[in-house]
Formats: sequence, structure tokens, C-alpha cells
Amino acid sequence: MTESGSERHVGFELEFSGVDLDSAAHAIQDTLGGEVVQVSAAQREVHVPGAGDFRVELDWDFLLRTAGKKKDEDWVELLSKTAAILVPTEIVCPPLAMSRLDELLELEDGLRAAGAVGTEESLLAAYGVHINTELPRLNAATLDAYLRAFSLLQWWLLEAHQVNPARRVSPYIDLYPELYVRQLIERDGANMDEIFSDYLQHNATRNRALDMLPVLSEIDAERVLRAVEDPKIKARPAFHYRLPNCQIEKRDWSLAGEWNLWCVVEELAHRPEDLRDLGERFMAASGGLLGLNRSEWLNTVDTWLKDRALV
Repeated sequence: MTESGSERHVGFELEFSGVDLDSAAHAIQDTLGGEVVQVSAAQREVHVPGAGDFRVELDWDFLLRTAGKKKDEDWVELLSKTAAILVPTEIVCPPLAMSRLDELLELEDGLRAAGAVGTEESLLAAYGVHINTELPRLNAATLDAYLRAFSLLQWWLLEAHQVNPARRVSPYIDLYPELYVRQLIERDGANMDEIFSDYLQHNATRNRALDMLPVLSEIDAERVLRAVEDPKIKARPAFHYRLPNCQIEKRDWSLAGEWNLWCVVEELAHRPEDLRDLGERFMAASGGLLGLNRSEWLNTVDTWLKDRALV
């Protein structure tokens, strides 16, 4: 629940290929209902009563901008069909209440039946899933707890999600620098000014596995824009978690599995004593001249999480 007493919401973004815009839109309609609207040659929307608008688009900014101008529609349509071979289709789901997330399992099945394929289909696209989880509170204590929880788990999460090699070497899901993690843990509680200054010093980019720029923009957009001139930053009171693969074509893969791994961060963020204990272990493990031995830290975290029934 949020501070106001309302249920928290979560939005998912899925990247895949193998299905054109119309087929993807109709897969949403067939499983969730609603009305399909052609916004442009590169974008569809499905208005689902009681849920909101599902956006289906080709994930290519130039094409979306051109299609949105609606000039020379024949050329744009041809470009759209050609681009579909090289760039992923993306579904941006509206934020759903946490108690309704199981409805997306039906959508998975519909997209899989329509022929959608994910991360392993392309070495270039490196398709992923983004999870946008509403924060319970927009205060310094909450942000600090989640940042510390994710930072301490980030190397473990990379392995737990089995992130595809093509995505690992891409610049889009970089982990937080070790120096930043040490700074977070050393503070052991930061005020809002310190959260902003530390984060923007080390992470002035959208290309992070946990992109906090949307949340920080929701709190103080001007301060973020002074550090990062990027028009794609959209202010919202939600985390932007970019680490999971999209393996929609595999029957044993599910959004639920990716969501459950994010929930390890959620759980740890709400256990202050455990969070402090793992932080102390990290500081001891990363204190040498060579810094953190990642393989040893992975073993430490894995055992530690199991001992505390967090996984």
C-alpha cells in the first residue's frame, strides 16, 4: 500500500519480435478485451476498460516521431514494416494494481500463441522486460532503503535473472559502480539532498539496471535536468527496473518469475536489521585493494538470502 492507503501499482514493458503491431494489439484485445486504435503507422493502443491503455509500438524513436507527424503515410507505412525486421515491438502496459498482475499471464499466453519471440532471437536488439513499481512512499528513508537493498543484491540479481550475454555487454543495464555502493552503505541513511547528490554524481544516465531518474524527477525535475539532459526521462513515482530478459517464446518463462526476483529487493528494503547486516558484510568484502571479488560475493549473498528465507 502507498502512504495514502491505496494499493500500489506496477507497469510492465515487454520487448519482442515475431509479431507485427496489429497482431500484438489483437493479442491484447483477445485476452483482456478492449478496443484497438491505430494511433499511427508505428503505434497502436488498446483501450481496456478498468485497466487503461496498452500501448503497442515499434521501439524506434525516429520512426515514432515521423509516424506521429502523419506526413507521407505510404512512406511511413513502408518504413514501419521494414523496421519491424530490425527493431523490437514493445508493449507498454498501464500501471495495474498489484492484486491484478496475474491478468498479465493470459497476455503472455496470447503473445506466445501469436508467435512472439524474445531476448535470444536477436544479438542486436537484446530484448528485455522493464518493471515500473510504484514506491510506497516518496521520502528519503524509503529511497535510501531501496537503493541500498538493490545495490547489495545487484550482482546476485544479474545471475538470478540469467541475463542474456548480449544484454550484459549492452550499455543499457549497467550496474551501479562499486564506489557508489560503498558510499550508500557508509552513510547508513541519507537525507534527500544526499540521495540526489550521490546518485547524480555516479549515475547521471538512464542506462542503469535500476534507473532512478524517473523517481528523482518526480521529486525535483529541475535538479535532474541540470545533471542529465535527456528528453526521455519521464517523471513518475515508480522505480524503472530494466534487468530482466524477455523470453516470451519459452513456456517455462513468465513475468511472474521476473517479478518475484524484484520482490527480493522489496523484502530486503523492509528489513532494516538484515539490510544493515548485509551492508556490513559488503563493506568487509570490498575493503581490499582490488575491491569486491564478485564470485565470492555472489556465494555470500546466495547463502545469506537462503538462510533468511528470502529466496
